[in-house]
Amino acid sequence: MTDTLDIQISIEEGDWPEEASLLALCEPVLAAAETWLKTKESQPFPKHPVELSLLFTNDASIREINAEWREQDKPTNVLSFPAYPLEPGGMPGPMLGDIIFAYETVAREAAELEKPFEAHLSHLLVHGFLHLFGYDHMNDEEATIMEGLETRILLGLGLSDPYAGTELT
Repeated sequence: MTDTLDIQISIEEGDWPEEASLLALCEPVLAAAETWLKTKESQPFPKHPVELSLLFTNDASIREINAEWREQDKPTNVLSFPAYPLEPGGMPGPMLGDIIFAYETVAREAAELEKPFEAHLSHLLVHGFLHLFGYDHMNDEEATIMEGLETRILLGLGLSDPYAGTELT
């Protein structure tokens, strides 16, 4: 459980578990990511909880969002939309942002990776959360930093390295 995040969950479409089950999965993952950022990356957080919106939908819906906001007319596994521009180490505002997940893509990728659905969703949650703090993977240097953070956070949760073979910085 985290006292720094006010997690809002919405299930729009898809075969997602019920809200309580999703919250039970997401809270410890987000708490681990938050703790890592605070303790290892000196990420500041405001004294009041910041709002984080998690939207669980399907491929059709995320495809529309991806086309509109990223000009990529295809479904994707996760999209992140920061409420305010933030660089790593910057102070978040009262709203952190939105993370959107597509059920069919997440389920298909989990099967292809031969990983439990919950483990893959946990990875994507950490990935999306880091994007809200300004981390990115647009070039090799950024990708190495972001993937290293994801891996370390997930290993702390007892989950395998999603980028096995990636050299950590």
